[in-house]
Amino acid sequence: MTIDSLDDKIIADLSGVSTATLTTVLLKHGLRNVWLRGTRPIAEGQPRLVGRAFTLRFVPAREDLATPASWGSPISTRAAIEAMPRGCIAIVGALGVTDAGIFGDILCARMHKRGVAALVTDGVVRDIAGVLGTGLPVWCQGTASPPSVAGLTFVGWQEPIDCGGVAVFPNDVIVVDQDGAVLIPAALLEKVVAASVEQERLENWIMSEVEAGAALPGLYPPNDVNKARYEATRS
Repeated sequence: MTIDSLDDKIIADLSGVSTATLTTVLLKHGLRNVWLRGTRPIAEGQPRLVGRAFTLRFVPAREDLATPASWGSPISTRAAIEAMPRGCIAIVGALGVTDAGIFGDILCARMHKRGVAALVTDGVVRDIAGVLGTGLPVWCQGTASPPSVAGLTFVGWQEPIDCGGVAVFPNDVIVVDQDGAVLIPAALLEKVVAASVEQERLENWIMSEVEAGAALPGLYPPNDVNKARYEATRS
């Protein structure tokens, strides 16, 4: 499956919207399950990033398939990395397994070299010092020494996956920041972006009012009077 490029304006708009704001906007659209559980930034200071989802899927380990020899097969994480387009965010469904690292420093270095924006998984990575040294931003549950085949079998890429209890489809849009990873369904992208930019603008105005000493009732959420005051600042 090909992956669509993201418009530069959409990237710029979403880069100014927190994942917390996105979850609120998506809730208003009826979507409650959009935050990928267990996806924590592996290092402090990782930037907010936006990209199309490039999905990879693991299933539980089966001894005849999950072997070091499988790393050289046509269906492997190595082959999947070579199919990743520049700017995508690799989303890896690892069943929440925390005692087998899905990727180490060499694979992360190759992803960074190919221009992959970030790696997001509900599993863990290995070779942590090396991974950090690659410069690839990573969101995961932590680290483990054993390789992926100790607990997982890799079965494919660019298909629907479960990551952190969320259904992720190729071409969905992922936003990651210090609060974790949030999914925007591809079909709702334009509506969600417009609403999120407005919500962020409103909340920035509310914060300025709070810092000026305003009380919260009637301000957050704003009543009609405060809505009028806010609208006046936009004219």
